[in-house]
Amino acid sequence: MKNMKKKNSVKKTIMSYMLIILLFVGIYFAFQYVNNKENDLSYDEFMKYLSSGQVVEIEITPRSSSSIYEIVGKIRGYKENEYFVVNAPLTDTIIEEITSVSKVGELDVVVNKNPESNSLLLIIMNYLPLVLLVGFGFFFITKQVGSNTKSFDFGRSKAKLHSDKDKVTFDDVAGLKEEKYEVKELVDFLKNPKKFQKLGARIPKGVLLVGPPGTGKTLLARAVAGEASVPFYYISGSDFVELFVGVGASRVRDMFKQAKQTAPCLIFIDEIDAVGRQRGTGLGGGHDEREQTLNQLLTEMDGFGTNEGIIIIAATNRPDVLDPALLRPGRFDRQVMVNLPDVSEREEILKVHARNKVLASNVTLDYLAKRTSGFSGADLENLLNEAALLAVRRNKNEITMTEIDEAHDRVLMGPAKTSRKISDDDKKITAYHEAGHVVVGLKLEKSNIVQKVTIIPRGMAGGYTNIQNDEEKMHTTKSELVQTISTLLAGRVTEQLVFDDITTGASNDIERATKIARAMVCEYGMSDLGPVQLEHNESSVFLGRDYNKSRNFSDQVAFEIDQEIRKIIDDCYKTTVKVVKDNLKLVDLIADNLMKYETLTQEQIEYLVQHGTMPEESQGQSN
Repeated sequence: MKNMKKKNSVKKTIMSYMLIILLFVGIYFAFQYVNNKENDLSYDEFMKYLSSGQVVEIEITPRSSSSIYEIVGKIRGYKENEYFVVNAPLTDTIIEEITSVSKVGELDVVVNKNPESNSLLLIIMNYLPLVLLVGFGFFFITKQVGSNTKSFDFGRSKAKLHSDKDKVTFDDVAGLKEEKYEVKELVDFLKNPKKFQKLGARIPKGVLLVGPPGTGKTLLARAVAGEASVPFYYISGSDFVELFVGVGASRVRDMFKQAKQTAPCLIFIDEIDAVGRQRGTGLGGGHDEREQTLNQLLTEMDGFGTNEGIIIIAATNRPDVLDPALLRPGRFDRQVMVNLPDVSEREEILKVHARNKVLASNVTLDYLAKRTSGFSGADLENLLNEAALLAVRRNKNEITMTEIDEAHDRVLMGPAKTSRKISDDDKKITAYHEAGHVVVGLKLEKSNIVQKVTIIPRGMAGGYTNIQNDEEKMHTTKSELVQTISTLLAGRVTEQLVFDDITTGASNDIERATKIARAMVCEYGMSDLGPVQLEHNESSVFLGRDYNKSRNFSDQVAFEIDQEIRKIIDDCYKTTVKVVKDNLKLVDLIADNLMKYETLTQEQIEYLVQHGTMPEESQGQSN
C-alpha cells in the first residue's frame, strides 16, 4: 500500500513537470509567432512589386493538397522579422512568369520540392525538435526522481519498517533478564491487550533504555521487533535534525502519521539524546530546529491528540542531557537501566558469541568471564572476534587460550609493539616497576588479584599489570580504596628504592591515585573533614564535563581538602615503601623473570611465590 502511494506520488510529480515543460514550449512558439509579422498579398500586388524591382527574396513552395503555390519573400524596406505571403494557382505558367520577371531584376528564385510528397520527412522536419526537447526533459526528471527522491520527500519521515530478514529474538539476547522482562510486557500487551485492560492497566506510552555504550540497548530493541507480531519502525535521533527549521518537526508528524495507519505498532528511536536535549541550554542559546523537533515529539507522545496503540522505545547513554518534559510520566513512563553484565551474564554472552567460533578444548568460558570484569557485551563480542582473527593470522584450525589472552590485552591496551627496540636499562626499569605493582598487590590483604603482568609495550604504556576483583562488588570500602592507591604507587616506590631515582613511567599511576584520593575527600566523605560532599558536577553538560564544577566551600576548606588529599597519598606511600622493603627479594625474583619471559600469568606468579622458580613447562619459552 505504501509503495503504491509512493509510485502514484512520483507519477503525479512527473506529470506536473511534463506539463510545465509543454507550457514553456508553447509559450516559446507563441512568442516566435507573435514577433514575426506576416503580410498577405494578392498575386497582382506581388507581381507589381516584383516588376518594380522591390522584391529582394522569393521562396516558392508547392502545396499539392491545396493546389496552390505558397510564395514567401521580402520587399525592400521590410524589417528583419517581417515577410509577405502570396497564394497562387498551382500551374506551370506561374513559375515561368515569376522566373522571367525575376531574371530582369537579377533576383534569385528558390523553388522547393513538394514536401508533402514525403510525409515522413515532413513529420521529422516539423516535430523532431519538439520531440527531442520533451524527451530530454522526461529523461532528466525521471533520473532525478530515481536517484534523489529526497527532493520530493524532504519533510517525510526517515523511519524504516523492520523486516524479518535479520530477525533477532530474546534467545539471542544473553543476560539482561530483568530488562527483557520489562520489554516482554510490551509485546504481551500488543498481542493480548484485553488481558491488561481487564484490570484497568495502561501500558507505558514510552520506554527509555538507559545504559553505558555496548550493553545491548539496540539489540534489545531488535529482539522486541523480532518477537512482536506488529509493525516495528526504527529511526535514529539524528535523522530528524536538518539545517532548515521545521523539517525535523515535519518528519516527526509524518512518522506518527504512518504509525497511526498501522497501529498497534512500535517505534524505536536510537540515540534520542541527539534530538531530546534540554531546551534553552548552552552558551549560545537554543537550537531552533532541534527544539522545534523536540516540541513536536512531546506533542505527539502526549498532547491533545491521542496516539493509541503506538509505543515508543528509545535508547540513550546520556540520560542526564534529556529534557525533563520528555522523561515525565505520560511520555517515557518507564526507564529501563541496561547495566554492564555480571560474571554469570558475561558467561551467557560469551556462549552466544561463541556459537560460530571453533574453540579449543582448553578454552573455558567461565574462566574467561571471571577475567573480563567491567566488559560490556560489545567488548566481549570484540574479544572473541579478535581472538578468531589472531588464530586465522597464525594459520590455526581452532582458537586457543593463547589467542584469547592476546586478544584480551589488545582490547584493553592495544596491540603489542614487538618491533620497538628497547634498551636493557629501560627494560630493567619497567620490569622492576611492574614487579612492584605485583608484590604490593599480592601482599596487601584487601588488594585485588594480579591476573597478568607484562613488560611488552602496548599503546602508550611501556608495560602493565592487570589487577582485577576476585568477585563482583556493589560497594567499595575505604580500606580497599586506600590499598588500591598503595598498589598504584608501588611502581614509583620500587623505582626509588632499587635505582635511587624516579622516572616518568608512574605518571598515569599518580593521576589515578590522586583522583581516588580526591573522590574520597570531596565525594565519599572518607576523611577527617567528615561526611560532607564538597564537590559535585552540575548538569550543565553543554559547557564541558568539568567546566562548571560546583565548589560549595571557602578557601580555607579548599586548603583543608588539599591537606587531606596529601595526607591520604602520603600514608599510602609510606605503607607501600614498607611492603616493598620487606619483600625486596620477591621483587627481584619477579623482575628477573619478567626480563627473561616478558609476560607472567596469574598461575606463574603464584608458582614463583611458592617455589621461587618458574614452572618447568614455562622455562623452555624464554626469549
